Amino acid sequence: MPATLTPYYPILQATTLFQGFSNEELDQVLACFAPCLRRFSKGELVLLSGFETRDVGLVLEGWVEALKNTPDGTSVSITRMDPGGVFGDVLSGSSVKSPVTIAARSDCVILFVPYAKILHPCAKMHASHGRLMQNLVTTISDKYFALNRRVDLLILKSLRAKLCAYLLDEAHRAGADTFTISLSRAGLAEYLNCERSALSRELSRMQAEGLLETYKSSFKLLNVPAMRAACHR
Repeated sequence: MPATLTPYYPILQATTLFQGFSNEELDQVLACFAPCLRRFSKGELVLLSGFETRDVGLVLEGWVEALKNTPDGTSVSITRMDPGGVFGDVLSGSSVKSPVTIAARSDCVILFVPYAKILHPCAKMHASHGRLMQNLVTTISDKYFALNRRVDLLILKSLRAKLCAYLLDEAHRAGADTFTISLSRAGLAEYLNCERSALSRELSRMQAEGLLETYKSSFKLLNVPAMRAACHR
């Protein structure tokens, strides 16, 4: 195993793909996979829409953004991936070409693991390979439910309903009515499929009505019952 990967073991162990792996188990499976470690400069394209990929990518340094082009040529942010982020796990197992472009938004280090090596255990049949397969299924399942969550938001009729549903879910995940989300205001507007100016106006109205307090990406929910009621309007 290349010594250059050893410092990244804590990040790999924090990913859904290698969760629960010891250092020794990582040594075993990575030696079998012969992964490729690549560096990207800010602005470089990691994966271009319309092309196939046969590797699972794991972000080790920096952050990348998945973008989808709309019919009018506008690029819409789908998701942001920081260190520990995994991409290509769904796409690499199909014959479908990538529907998104992944761009480096900072200088990045990304580990590419051949998908075929994950699916087909080596001759040594390491016990950790079975856990890796389970983790892969979990990773894909989590992404399915994350997509389903976004669809549930987008089918709500009003921006307030979308905002309330999203913030209530984030509060539930945080286990508190005061929390910070990972999205910027621009990112949240894209996630909810609305204009940033419309999002800012709605948040201002919700603050004025005493539903919440907000500063940048931090929120404090002040009237949870009213926000729950707004989800059904």
